[in-house]
Amino acid sequence: MERWVYPTTGLKQEDFEEGRVRTTWSPIRGEYAWDAGVAVGRFLAELKAGRIVGRRCRVCRRVMVPPRMFCEQCFRPTDEWVPLQDTGTVLTFSVCTVSWDMRRLEVPEVPAVIALDGASPGMGILHKIGEVGQTMDEILRRVQVGLRVQAVWKPPHEREGAITDILYFRPVQP
Repeated sequence: MERWVYPTTGLKQEDFEEGRVRTTWSPIRGEYAWDAGVAVGRFLAELKAGRIVGRRCRVCRRVMVPPRMFCEQCFRPTDEWVPLQDTGTVLTFSVCTVSWDMRRLEVPEVPAVIALDGASPGMGILHKIGEVGQTMDEILRRVQVGLRVQAVWKPPHEREGAITDILYFRPVQP
């Protein structure tokens, strides 16, 4: 088998200075726009207004949250917006004693998947649980799978159309 080898050399500073290599320099523009899309855009706008919404599929009747414009089970467009409650049930949770950037937390955080009332089974959002104690022992006594919770919202003038417009979910008093 015959191999062709072509020797190469790197560029040198004089290649630029003597015009053998032409370059055009311009400032780099790093602006960008991000579009949340129809479903998530409406979801975020509703959060800013203090409401949670999902989307219903007319065929399988599932109510999806976060909302989607297409049903991943029926492979068809979803049909209608559905208002949901700001209450739900803890499906699973964790107790974190360090932050995402590995700083020790004085008060542990409790991220949880919450099945919102009005959404179909298997639908949930990830958010924090609050008002459950300051120590690991207190938290583990209060938080469990099946715990009923309700959203604690930012004041209306502080909301910006983000999932953080819900500060956290707190246990619902029986």
